[in-house]
Amino acid sequence: MVAFTACKKESKITENTHTTPADSVTVPESNEISEAVIPFKQIELSPEETSEILAKKDNDTLYVTNFFATWCGPCMREMPHFKEKIEELKSQPVKFTFVGLDPREDWETKVKAFAEENNLSKHIVLVDGQKLTPEFFPKNFKQWDGGSIPFTFMRKGDKTDETIGMMSKEMLDGKISSFK
Repeated sequence: MVAFTACKKESKITENTHTTPADSVTVPESNEISEAVIPFKQIELSPEETSEILAKKDNDTLYVTNFFATWCGPCMREMPHFKEKIEELKSQPVKFTFVGLDPREDWETKVKAFAEENNLSKHIVLVDGQKLTPEFFPKNFKQWDGGSIPFTFMRKGDKTDETIGMMSKEMLDGKISSFK
């Protein structure tokens, strides 16, 4: 029996009719990890741009998208497992994207520090949780309603997998292996 640990959102998702698309969105494609610290560049995605990433259906590439926040203990505890997989799979067609759900006021401080300290700058994009309407979740996911994080969504072609809560190293290994 595997126990899941998750953080509940502190604020309720509210509908927001005014959204501003990001000026330039480039989702990092490279999985190479360098010795030098890569400066964190804030890449904000709108809910629509996030949906586009989630909908990618390349039959040759596994897309691993993890929703996290720096204030979420379970998110931070599972992050070393993801970092290990990024390094292990850097020459394979696997793309890791971490969607940061921290409050906007923490992007330049807490998220930046986390990204740079963990050498994840080129894998992190940001979404303003206040812009995620209740319709966003059933449009993109079968199970996740946005009520807790971490949440990991994997897609390769038409096959998908959703995990609500923290994953162990073994669980992450097994889920990624199931896509081969």
